[in-house]
Amino acid sequence: MKPCAFDYEHIDELSRACAELQGGNARLVAGAQSLGPMLNLRLARPAALLDISRLPELRGFAESDDGLLVGAAVTHAEIEDGLLPDVTRGVLPRVARGIAYRAVRNRGTIGGSLAHADPAADWVSCLSALGGEVVLVGVDGGRRMRVRDFVVGAFHTALRAGELVAAVRVPRLAPGSRFGYFKACRKTGELAHAIGAVFVDSEGGTERVVMGATGGRPVVLEGEGAMAGTGWEEALETSAPGLDELDRRLHLETLRRACELSETL
Repeated sequence: MKPCAFDYEHIDELSRACAELQGGNARLVAGAQSLGPMLNLRLARPAALLDISRLPELRGFAESDDGLLVGAAVTHAEIEDGLLPDVTRGVLPRVARGIAYRAVRNRGTIGGSLAHADPAADWVSCLSALGGEVVLVGVDGGRRMRVRDFVVGAFHTALRAGELVAAVRVPRLAPGSRFGYFKACRKTGELAHAIGAVFVDSEGGTERVVMGATGGRPVVLEGEGAMAGTGWEEALETSAPGLDELDRRLHLETLRRACELSETL
């Protein structure tokens, strides 16, 4: 199929992008690796596409003592190739390397992936586990939200009218913390059928596990004993009640594998 007709425009000012979004008939585009197929299938029918891929405010990064601020239009490949400071001790490049294929990673962006909010997207689960945040900018100012709160459902976020994802804040991981990540795919490059992510910082008192690709928002368990597995089934049943028995077992096993594969950073 081919997309419905739409206007296309490069945007050169962040404030203008926010103003154009207020009308509700425009969609932002940077890498178009997720939106492109939806346009072709006519699942998305915007009146206009606003290309924000060249906005300098979205292309940079800033390192601080407590983490890294990554511009929303930074690509998966740039993260994979180590072109940004790595405050995660190898976690971000590792996860980026497993996203789809290199051609997709060359164009797809971290902010676009989060804004698209596909339940099977790697950054949604990974950053929920790490305690990452999104920086949102809109006509009424800016705000920050945890990724786990920003994604409220399948392809559904907490973005307001006239608001966009400007950056992603990734916390600096302490030496000795642990991270594990595993996803179930039938073949390399395919969207995950289940994702498990684990992050433990004993010194900071953080223990967090995530079940992703459940068909909705990530299932996040946090607190002492989260890795023990005692509350996994109940959390999955509460947050994703529509899963059949096979899918439920797949998600639980995927998280178990993530725990087993977790390594000290």
